Amino acid sequence: MSQFNTDQRLKVEAAYQLVQRIFEAAGLPQTDAAIVTDNLVQADLRGHSSHGISRVRVYCNRIRDGLVATAPEITVINETPAAFHLDGGHGMGAVVAAKAMRMCMEKARSSDIAMCSLRAGTHFGIASYYTMQAADKGMIGFACSNAPATMAPWGGITPMLGTNPFSISVPAGRHSPIVFDSSSSIVARGKINLAEIENRPIPPGWAIDDKGQPTTNATEALKGSVLPFGEHKGYGIALMIDILAGILSGAGYGPHIGPLWNNSETHQNLGFFLLAINIAAFRNEEDFKAEIDQMIDAIKASKKAPNTDEILIPGEIEFRNGQYNRKHGIVVGPGVQRDLEALRCEFALEFDLAAHLHAV
Repeated sequence: MSQFNTDQRLKVEAAYQLVQRIFEAAGLPQTDAAIVTDNLVQADLRGHSSHGISRVRVYCNRIRDGLVATAPEITVINETPAAFHLDGGHGMGAVVAAKAMRMCMEKARSSDIAMCSLRAGTHFGIASYYTMQAADKGMIGFACSNAPATMAPWGGITPMLGTNPFSISVPAGRHSPIVFDSSSSIVARGKINLAEIENRPIPPGWAIDDKGQPTTNATEALKGSVLPFGEHKGYGIALMIDILAGILSGAGYGPHIGPLWNNSETHQNLGFFLLAINIAAFRNEEDFKAEIDQMIDAIKASKKAPNTDEILIPGEIEFRNGQYNRKHGIVVGPGVQRDLEALRCEFALEFDLAAHLHAV
């Protein structure tokens, strides 16, 4: 594995092929393996490598330890015309959340708005993966998940809340959808996990150590706390997501959620909350999209701050990243390359990873 010692680009087709084969070998059915693979590769394509194929190793570890069900029993606990409560059966988060969003969109076609509260979930990757599915169908999508306690409340040093991500996607006409996707921390904790995998420092201001002191050491940061964005504002948003996704659904919350990393004993029991809004229930869909286009045009044409080349819309950088990376390949660090090669060997898969890599 000595050839895996620098950042390289991996061909997108090869990433899909290898990662899906790994998940199938780990025990996921073909259809589910394809969904999880798409979720991770899409994250890399959009430039969010912290939630991309760097997660394959930890997902496989969780499957191996019996903490993620490869054939989950996803059950409806309660249902009304516009809302439903699901138990995800500790299945792969991407599989369960994708099913929940499909159900939301189906209900929203007749009820105009539909929402899902879900318990017994696992890490579901980038939240925008689900909200963009709604935008593709002419709906506004919302999704959030709580997460293991890795963030201290503003003013504290003990992790009590997760980085609790949320996303909203809005369809446009001429333009790509507006896609907001953010953790409620200053940075997704996965970026710190990835820095540790790649043995790299983190920027100042991301995290504190377990004594409450600022740190640029990823390992010390993982022992301490990531910081909320906007100080008390990110803390407040994280708290509300924990209530909406966790307590409302009956899932775990805060310190009662099982860790994803370095945990071979407990389920995560994450909670999700997803929502689909049928635009046509409120106004003509094409008129709505045209006005969104006008809004985007006006924002982008507004006066720019000094040293600013362009005003960007949420999701625009990711859209451009996707266009570029589909053509040139996704960037993977040496630690992720070694993880993929180790899994390939572990599952005795015939695949020449090095042949699909090229310089950044």
